[in-house]
Amino acid sequence: MTLIDLTLPIHTGMPVYPGDPEVLLEPALRVAADGVNVLGVHLGSQTGTHVDAPAHLDDSLPTLDELPLEHFTGPAQVVDARAVPARGVIGVDVFDIDLVPGSIVLIATGWSAHWGTDDYLAHPCLGPDAAQMLVDAGIRTIGIDAPSIDLSEAEDLDLPAHRILCGAHAVIAENLTNLDRLLAAQSAGASIEVSLFPLRLSGADGAPIRAVARVGGVPPGTVAR
Repeated sequence: MTLIDLTLPIHTGMPVYPGDPEVLLEPALRVAADGVNVLGVHLGSQTGTHVDAPAHLDDSLPTLDELPLEHFTGPAQVVDARAVPARGVIGVDVFDIDLVPGSIVLIATGWSAHWGTDDYLAHPCLGPDAAQMLVDAGIRTIGIDAPSIDLSEAEDLDLPAHRILCGAHAVIAENLTNLDRLLAAQSAGASIEVSLFPLRLSGADGAPIRAVARVGGVPPGTVAR
């Protein structure tokens, strides 16, 4: 069994989605003066690798703490969308796997390789038809290795994929990394489980997560002998 970190590090001055709060980590207390080290943390709910709750787009939809824990962990299926170009649409045709209801679908675009560069916001996006297909297939957790499942540079920011998924009370994980390693493991026949647990922020629209994949080992639902 191998653990793979799918999380981007959080640090002062790191990239954030345009308009989001800047990140500042600085000592609040120090051992020399106060006897303990305590870090002061200032960041937004959508900082780095994070999940969106449905309330991210609509005040009437569930907040993060109103969602079942089952939405944040489980067996994963990884979709290879690395052939989709910059600002391209990830359509239904990209999903060449049999979707399992209740699984966590991770969309690998390869865009985490552009993290920290100007090209990062030119990522592909999930098409509305594909988003609706995921909902119809019983998928309630979707992740991507890009800053958003919708275009980040659109002038109107209508966010159609977000609206479809959030309307179905789905969880959206963004800014994942190392999904190429999961694709390789999946191709080799390994089982994959992921954990996307967020900070327990009351009434939140989302929160940073420590996203981790467990690859190999005993498949879910079986007994080791």
